[in-house]
Amino acid sequence: MLADILVKGIVQGVGFRPFVYRLAIENGLLGFVQNRGDAGVRITVEGQRSDIERFITQLKTRKPPLCEIHGLTVTYRDGAEGFSTFEIKESSRGGSEKGSTIPPDISICSQCLGEMLDPKNVRYRYFFITCTDCGPRYTIIRRLPYDRANTSMLPFKMCSNCEREYYSPDDRRFHAQTNACPGCGPRLFLTDNVGKPVDCEDPTVKAGQLLDEGCVLAVKGNGGFHLVCSTTNPEPLSRLRRVKTRKTKPFAIMARNLQTVRSFAEVNVLEAELLESYSKPIVLLKKSKRYFLSELVSPSLHTVGVMLPYSGLHLLLFDSTREPALVMTSANQPNEPIIIEDDVARKMLGGIVDYFLLHNRVIEQRCDDTVLRVVGGKRTFIRRSRGFAPAPIHLKVQSTKDALALGAELNATCCILTSGRAYISQHIGDVETPETLQFLGQAAQHLLGLTKAQPGCVACDLHPRFSTTFLAKQLGDRWGIPTVRVQHHHAHLSKLMAEHGVGEAVGIVCDGYGYGSDGGAWGGEVLYSDMESFKRLGHLQEQPMAGGDLATRYPLRMVAGILHGRVDTASLLLKRSQHLPHGTAEVEVMMKQLKSGRVPVTSSCGRILDAVSALLGICYERTYEGEPAMKLEALAARGRDILRLDVKVSRGVVDTSNLLEELYENLGRVSMQDLAFSAQSYLARSLGELAVEAAQSEDVSVIGFTGGVACNEHISNTIRSVVEERGFAFLAHDKVPPGDGGISLGQAVVAAQKTS
Repeated sequence: MLADILVKGIVQGVGFRPFVYRLAIENGLLGFVQNRGDAGVRITVEGQRSDIERFITQLKTRKPPLCEIHGLTVTYRDGAEGFSTFEIKESSRGGSEKGSTIPPDISICSQCLGEMLDPKNVRYRYFFITCTDCGPRYTIIRRLPYDRANTSMLPFKMCSNCEREYYSPDDRRFHAQTNACPGCGPRLFLTDNVGKPVDCEDPTVKAGQLLDEGCVLAVKGNGGFHLVCSTTNPEPLSRLRRVKTRKTKPFAIMARNLQTVRSFAEVNVLEAELLESYSKPIVLLKKSKRYFLSELVSPSLHTVGVMLPYSGLHLLLFDSTREPALVMTSANQPNEPIIIEDDVARKMLGGIVDYFLLHNRVIEQRCDDTVLRVVGGKRTFIRRSRGFAPAPIHLKVQSTKDALALGAELNATCCILTSGRAYISQHIGDVETPETLQFLGQAAQHLLGLTKAQPGCVACDLHPRFSTTFLAKQLGDRWGIPTVRVQHHHAHLSKLMAEHGVGEAVGIVCDGYGYGSDGGAWGGEVLYSDMESFKRLGHLQEQPMAGGDLATRYPLRMVAGILHGRVDTASLLLKRSQHLPHGTAEVEVMMKQLKSGRVPVTSSCGRILDAVSALLGICYERTYEGEPAMKLEALAARGRDILRLDVKVSRGVVDTSNLLEELYENLGRVSMQDLAFSAQSYLARSLGELAVEAAQSEDVSVIGFTGGVACNEHISNTIRSVVEERGFAFLAHDKVPPGDGGISLGQAVVAAQKTS
């Protein structure tokens, strides 16, 4: 009896073929296993039917831990092929099945770690130690199938010992495409900031010493360069902020181990699991009372973004430094992708860093670190990238067409919807430069090649002037398929519904900005959606933006617009005019503009939080995305809802002018942390009540919360309480970011529904 088996899913690069080989031998079967060019695996076995059936069952129940089987088809045939053995056959470039892909990068496993620290092992202190269970995957792939020849490991010919391991069925590195050792694999070297080699016996030892001396290094990792320096010495931190023109944006850090993390941050059970998972994401943790790292790491915030070492190189650095943690922040120019090429790094970073720690393996796919936090007892992605992308998200939503979506303008990702699964790219960034737009296009093409999807439509944001809108139109015209423009907040709600498999819902969608279907600036919305269409049922009060976009950078302008005509706004602004670029002259211009009434308005929740932050004297200038609101949240973490303001909602509009006026009247009477907490509570309770009222009118039992503001722990938890206390089911994100990093999924499902 013969059986032809086709397996789809994450089955290349996870030790699946070696596993199949051993399982076939165990069951006394003959035949072969073979990688295919569509990321699937073909298996042909010959033997007794009972043995074949047991083998197929065991494929599913005993599969390698990182393997995901999304589909398995079996065709039985009578007769025999005359196989004499079972073998791993040379890969085929053929195959057109959709829906398989390679796995994300995987952090170093415990067995490789043990070998790297063993002086008797051939890979002792080898930075690129890997096996079938760990190491880079997505960042080294050029094309499918996942074989060494199709990766950036091609130039490194295995030595005789590595070849023996590679072809030995009993070895952990049996058919490990990244297999290498110090004698034949990628090598590490250290240079100064102009590229001159530094003579040293061990580059990681020297690098550790330089970090202890206060130097700043650019370190080439698996998916791009990181800027690395001390977290306890303020001098290199201050210098890094100065030369990067990064005034207060928090730096991500990497800590030696979990015990070290607990010495400066609070870590609950779920946070510990996330930190130590094979994905090794950056996790936002609350600073503990014992926090001892420099305040320059995350200024004026109550959280710090921490990850643990995920490669041999990281572990060797910590073995050579006294630092408990190191700044490990992505190296890139403002609004440009993370740097991956050595020559570009020297050109762009030579004036910033003192030394470069490099290796000679090419990075094929740039990939930033994943960032998440725990909100309401669940993981919440802020950025979904290394360790997760391009693994698919399984959906209950089915469509007859594949779809490609390109995201919005900030924190962009692209998404491919095919065969009931969503493949979301790594973090692309803010598409405000030609380089980032090019990266987005390349990432989309690469993901299409990996998944073999054939889009029947291209989705993008409704905004007519976004670069992603133009790119979508170009691709649609080139491929002869429709371009579907999806309203920003509808896409947010749709991604939440798709994640949970819900057909209709009322959603609270709060962020900084989204182009409304009426052409306005939306951002604090209550919507009803059945995925394909939506209705706007309510929103935050529209407030003037004095100076238009300038109000997003200088939130005192929002304060002026909201309080104009309610308090002595001119006096308030004049007292704080030093926080405006042009001082009193700017105040005069603002007041004239507000009196004229010719100012744009917005319903944005982000702008209200910014205004509260400025009114309370917390943050007067937004130097990075979400800064005023994040600093407001940090202060509110120490407060309580002392004002207990009555919810004011009229005809579907939440009153926010009253909120700012109440805060203004209580300045100096109530502590700033209590005012901050009270403001967040009012917004959350008001939006929760408005959503409940909308759900009752639409006869909907499910209410969700999405958009960038859903990353705010207190606001999210308060809305959840209001919704659940009123008997409604509450939806929050677990698989995709609430913010714009997940909006491509929402665009894709809406476009697929509309064009099916």
